Amino acid sequence: MSDRLPERDLYPLDDYHDESKRNTREKVRRFLTRPIMNTVLDATVVGEENVDGLTGAYIVVGNHSSHLDAPMVFSLLPNHMTERLATGAAADYWFRRPAISKVTSLFFNTYPIERKGKSNGPNAGKASGMTGRLLRDGIPILIFPEGTRSRTGEIAEFKPGAAALSQKFNVPIVPLGLDGGREAMPVGAMLPKAGQPPVTIYIGEPMMSLPDETAEEYILRVRSRIIAMLEQESANPIEDAEK
Repeated sequence: MSDRLPERDLYPLDDYHDESKRNTREKVRRFLTRPIMNTVLDATVVGEENVDGLTGAYIVVGNHSSHLDAPMVFSLLPNHMTERLATGAAADYWFRRPAISKVTSLFFNTYPIERKGKSNGPNAGKASGMTGRLLRDGIPILIFPEGTRSRTGEIAEFKPGAAALSQKFNVPIVPLGLDGGREAMPVGAMLPKAGQPPVTIYIGEPMMSLPDETAEEYILRVRSRIIAMLEQESANPIEDAEK
């Protein structure tokens, strides 16, 4: 007998399809977060043409070196990506108090993820399988597969979870190269540096798994593409792992 909760007892997905909430998030981006990001940073987005017409579910995968990374993604990416893009947050922390969960949802369209050994109480299990449920429902998600911010600036190994999800649900991965975040707001800093430090987001072409490719091989290609974008300062690098 399965110990998985029935669908009716899981976190509902209504909020991720709600048009009024999506419009509210768009107003927050347009009139608050985007102007703030463009005021404190010299921000550039390259490669928007690579995602023209991209709809439905997909997985945005980026390198991670600063607390600025998620705000950059949700504030600076094209509207058709940010209006529905969701990202996971620890259920035992960010979803424990309704006021906190509403604020984080407003800025980052968060969904709950249960951490191992942290699930207890009356809501235990309610966040089961949220990432897959959202992808199945056509909601794109953001994943930083390094798992934590780089302390050195070097891109760490990528965990294969994002690639496995892409394969399981047959959705593309959109690689993002995030450049300048660590210099603009290093680990330990509470605010970005003064003087509008430059940051750039490179949006690569969507990628799909190759025939007979393992999740580990697939995520290695994604990581290699991101490294190539950053090294060549291009959203369409000439050389990457597929060459």
